[in-house]
Amino acid sequence: MSVSESNYPAWLAEAENDLLNIQNNLAADHIPWDTICFLAQQAAEKLLKAFLVYHGRTFLRTHDLIALLAICVEIDASLTGLEDDCRRLTHYAVGSRYPDDLYEPDESDASGMVAAAYRVRSEILARLP
Repeated sequence: MSVSESNYPAWLAEAENDLLNIQNNLAADHIPWDTICFLAQQAAEKLLKAFLVYHGRTFLRTHDLIALLAICVEIDASLTGLEDDCRRLTHYAVGSRYPDDLYEPDESDASGMVAAAYRVRSEILARLP
């Protein structure tokens, strides 16, 4: 994917929208835990892509946060601390979106994924202007 340094705020805005959608869903009468997990993955993905765009790095169109993080780590090795969060979040990129997935996330899963997404957010925003 070709990137433009000036486009990174758009990626950040999309990530913030995903985080806002998490909060909106958490306020609902019926909370779709799978959707919460999916949105957490999406927010983290867009944050990593914002970091890559800011640094002028290209990346394949992927939902694999470990693959994206590997490119981020080439720029800033201290981001390796996000590996566990990215590995856990990657599962929710596609798998949780279809009814044939054998595992249905619950409140505990969703809480962990939201916390992971916010850790990714904190680490990425600390490295951007």
